[in-house]
Amino acid sequence: MSRRTEPFAPRRPVPGRGLSSNGVTPTTTTGPPLLSLQGVWAGYGETTVLRGVDLEVAPGSVVALLGPNGAGKTTLLRVASGVLQPRRGRLLTGGRDVTGAAPEVLAAEGLCQVPEGRSIFPSLTVRENLILQSFPGREKEGIALATEAFPILGERLSQLAGTMSGGQQQMLALARAYIRRPPLVLLDEVSMGLAPIVVDEIYAFLTKLVEQGSALLLVEQYVDRVLALADHVYLLQKGSVSWTGPAGDLDQSEVLGSYLGAQ
Repeated sequence: MSRRTEPFAPRRPVPGRGLSSNGVTPTTTTGPPLLSLQGVWAGYGETTVLRGVDLEVAPGSVVALLGPNGAGKTTLLRVASGVLQPRRGRLLTGGRDVTGAAPEVLAAEGLCQVPEGRSIFPSLTVRENLILQSFPGREKEGIALATEAFPILGERLSQLAGTMSGGQQQMLALARAYIRRPPLVLLDEVSMGLAPIVVDEIYAFLTKLVEQGSALLLVEQYVDRVLALADHVYLLQKGSVSWTGPAGDLDQSEVLGSYLGAQ
């Protein structure tokens, strides 16, 4: 299958968002991509994982990042969030070169990452976790937004987060994205290990995020689900982009059956 590299735009009419450091979201619907990786090489120690990766996330879009285990998907998200610095290439947000910026700098500008696993404080209560996720001085509003998104959290406010079910812990982790209303959310296998009914709730939440204007860069094991939500797809193989194009152009029988099973 041939590689496609033409620019793309979201299929749905949602407001575009530029990264902002003050919690106020610009209303412009045009402008540079929220996130760009340009010729990125990255890895760990002497091991190279990403090899010359180019990737873009447009305002208001949903981008799916697919590939077999070990292809470099999580490494790409770590580079995009500033956790891992690229060896070569550039990272841009809103057209501005931020290569080398620390994770907290990118987070303050409006990038929210929900990594694989439960990114919560298990020894704190649900309420305390939500307070930490909220903007300073707006904690009550943050708790209200979180319990609006996931009502079950409202019934667990006094419970230690680590004693909740895996699905409820993931909801707590995801609530940060609803509280902060970020322009861009990076999500790594957020439905891994969850029951199908919980996965339904997670995807309903992701749809709500998109409707409120957030762009998503999504690594996901449920290929059918993510393709139904995505505008654009990047396929990684051994650290390189082997195909990119609109989600509707992806031939699942040809690509996903053979490619995603490759090691």
